[in-house]
Amino acid sequence: MAELEVVSNRLKNRTAVITGAASGIGLATARRLAAEGARVIVADIDPASGKDAAEQVGGTFVPVNVTDEDEVKNLFAQAKEIYGSVDIAFNNAGISPPEDASILDTGIEAWRKVQEVNLTSVYYCCKYALPYMLEQGKGSIINTASFVAVMGAATSQISYSASKGGVLAMSRELGVEFARRGVRVNALCPGPVNTPLLKELFASDPERAARRLVHVPLGRFAEPEEMAAAVAFLASDDSSFMTASTFLVDGGISGAYVTPQ
Repeated sequence: MAELEVVSNRLKNRTAVITGAASGIGLATARRLAAEGARVIVADIDPASGKDAAEQVGGTFVPVNVTDEDEVKNLFAQAKEIYGSVDIAFNNAGISPPEDASILDTGIEAWRKVQEVNLTSVYYCCKYALPYMLEQGKGSIINTASFVAVMGAATSQISYSASKGGVLAMSRELGVEFARRGVRVNALCPGPVNTPLLKELFASDPERAARRLVHVPLGRFAEPEEMAAAVAFLASDDSSFMTASTFLVDGGISGAYVTPQ
């Protein structure tokens, strides 16, 4: 296990399950939640990077294909068996493939693949995390949506945008449904984040990537650690009066009419 700087103990003795935890926002969040005292289940489809991430945070790696219902069910059962509780679920796994573009160019197979990974997986994760949280009478679910769930994207990714809109709507509904049973459900809506996915976009299509940056009032992309800090807040009791929320961490994109140059 790598040495982790302790930020606080506000998540001490809580078990956090993080999907897509081997890279990007997921990895940054695994590090942050561990530094806040959480016991972390690193869930990812990539065994090599997943094991490495778990070692970094002193957690446990559970391999999972988030589009497989039985594997997701097993993921949360493993968390309960290993650590005795399921307190936090950060349902973060997602894809943004290049074949998902304008509706005029996106084929049905590309559409379905993105929906399965980005939306159906969140349905599975919520479905199988909730029983443990309801049994405990407490829990926090954070689902990764996007700023494109609340506004149109400058460069179309039709299935991605639709999937994130679905995540946002589902999070609101679950947040309302389970509010009085002690479980909070919120949607994290990041703006563009400096992750491997974005770096790949820059490498393959710099013009398309640059069109995203011009809309950010803060004038830069977010770092994964900034999203991790937001997740830590939503996971903790510091956000105890928040549920069914659209938690925008987007550098001001959704609040801007035009961006000063």
